[in-house]
Amino acid sequence: MYGVSLMDRKNVSNAYIAGMRVDLNLISTRYNLITLVFFITYTLFQPPMTVICRKIGPRIFLPGICLAWGIVIIGFGFSQNWSTLVGLRLVLGLLEAGFFPGCVYLLSTWYTRYEVARRYSCFYLIGSMASALSGILAYGLMQMEGVSGIRGWRWIFIMEGVITCAFAMIGYVFLVRFPDQEKEKPSFRFLSIDEATHIVNKISKDRGDVEAEPFHLGRFLKPAKDIEIWGFALIFCCTTTVTYGFSFFLPIILRENLGYSVAASQCLVAPPYVLAAILMYGMSWLGDKYRTRAPILIVNAIISVVGLAILGFAKNPGVQYFGIFIGVAGCNANIPGTMAYQANNIRGQWRRAFCSATLTGMGGIGGIAGSLIFRSQDAPGYIPGIIATMVANVITIVTACSLTMLFRARNKKADRGELIIEDLEEFRYTL
Repeated sequence: MYGVSLMDRKNVSNAYIAGMRVDLNLISTRYNLITLVFFITYTLFQPPMTVICRKIGPRIFLPGICLAWGIVIIGFGFSQNWSTLVGLRLVLGLLEAGFFPGCVYLLSTWYTRYEVARRYSCFYLIGSMASALSGILAYGLMQMEGVSGIRGWRWIFIMEGVITCAFAMIGYVFLVRFPDQEKEKPSFRFLSIDEATHIVNKISKDRGDVEAEPFHLGRFLKPAKDIEIWGFALIFCCTTTVTYGFSFFLPIILRENLGYSVAASQCLVAPPYVLAAILMYGMSWLGDKYRTRAPILIVNAIISVVGLAILGFAKNPGVQYFGIFIGVAGCNANIPGTMAYQANNIRGQWRRAFCSATLTGMGGIGGIAGSLIFRSQDAPGYIPGIIATMVANVITIVTACSLTMLFRARNKKADRGELIIEDLEEFRYTL
């Protein structure tokens, strides 16, 4: 379902080069506006959606919103003007607002602190690989041009919406609830009551927060005062600025900057994400093995900067495409890395829910930046956008270094008995 959510939010780029630009008269900044408005509702509604996910339970909530946005995507295929697309993208952002933070929150409740990075990487790499293949899928759907009198770019939306609805129904069958809920009544015999109890006990031993406290607005909002929460969110914002920039504009860059055909531009989107999948899992494995987070983020950001520099300033299209490989791999590897960094350094169910919402909410702001960063007037080189994404990676490096110094100082205070971290005497930050 996460794969189709990524596919659905970025398939406008596939439709754009498949004929939507001409049919809907997407002149000036209209395309940027269409991509941007998604993140307005996506960002604003994440905190309440996360609370609703906890209250209703992920098994009903996540497939339910997935089914709803699948229907919206089908509606994209019948849009007659660009303003209709703007309205539908706002609705899509509202519905998807609950999905990613809900998934991040759900995964963080099932695994201990040094198991979670590999799980996040598997979750994200499967999703991003499925999303990357959407370019090839879009190329195939383009071949339906004229079937039933419908343009090929419209079939991209219609068929991908149908696929989304199908995955939502499958998700309802196989998704599980939170561990404390599974202990009371396991879903579809996924775990026995004894097995669920073992999971609950393991999580309690690791960080002592498996049971949800009664909801209280003040308790839910209390983490907003903690600087490290916004540090995690800033890293995620800078990371998603780069990843969304690639998602929305990579087919266009391949077409306009590197000079590939429409068919090649659709298909050449996929290979860089294979390298990204390898890098993100390898880095997550190292992070779990050596119980470290910030150094992984710093290395990935450096890799991304190198790739972006090659893309921006090399002259040979083949070399530039190699730069895309490196740039895409580095920034995407930092998505699960940042989620694990945050998950390792917080405790408490509602604190975890708030932090998941702020992390992905700031990721939405990164999406707004990413949708504006490659401007049509900068074509075909898009040098200002490439420099901006390099700066975003540098901010990630500086923030990770700053948090490391802060956490090291607090850990030393806790070792001396001068500080209790996260209301648990044995708790120490993961650097």
